[in-house]
Amino acid sequence: MGHKELKNIVWIGSFREELKKFPEPIKDEIGYAIYRAQEGKKHHKAKPLKGFSGVLEITSSYKTDTYRAVYAIKLGDCIYVLHTFKKKSHKGIKTPKPDMEIIRKRLKEARILAKEVK
Repeated sequence: MGHKELKNIVWIGSFREELKKFPEPIKDEIGYAIYRAQEGKKHHKAKPLKGFSGVLEITSSYKTDTYRAVYAIKLGDCIYVLHTFKKKSHKGIKTPKPDMEIIRKRLKEARILAKEVK
């Protein structure tokens, strides 16, 4: 059986460093979700982020906190990790507006990088 080549990961911004600060169970789950994306598969908790095409979000909880990772899967041959963060608001499940702005900005950067890679 041949192994399929994994897609490369491109971390946009400093959020790889932020992910390293998350609790171990969260890092494990988010890391596995991104690995599944590298394989061309989808983690069972990954859901499309509303308002975006080809962008997935994984939400993971630990104790009383919620953590999220947002990544683009349809930009060439790479997985672009756009944002990882601890959700601070406890009002509803909606992604906070400042985080959505970061995601939009980083998605633009990812699209430019994807064009350069081609």
